[in-house]
Amino acid sequence: MKQLGLSIPLFIKKPKVTRRQKFLEEMEQVISWADWTNRIAPHYPVAGSGRKPFALEAMLRIHLMQQ
Repeated sequence: MKQLGLSIPLFIKKPKVTRRQKFLEEMEQVISWADWTNRIAPHYPVAGSGRKPFALEAMLRIHLMQQ
């Protein structure tokens, strides 16, 4: 195996951080999800005879991303 030079880490491609990823990381730091989901849970629909509803936390995150 060849020895790697010092400049090799400069040429390794890192994945680009998208605006969505930045926003989600900021939301993780700012919002306490447990508090929000506990407040919304009594008003969120429960599974009945129809299709199961999406997870509450997922729907909350989607709603905040849309806003």
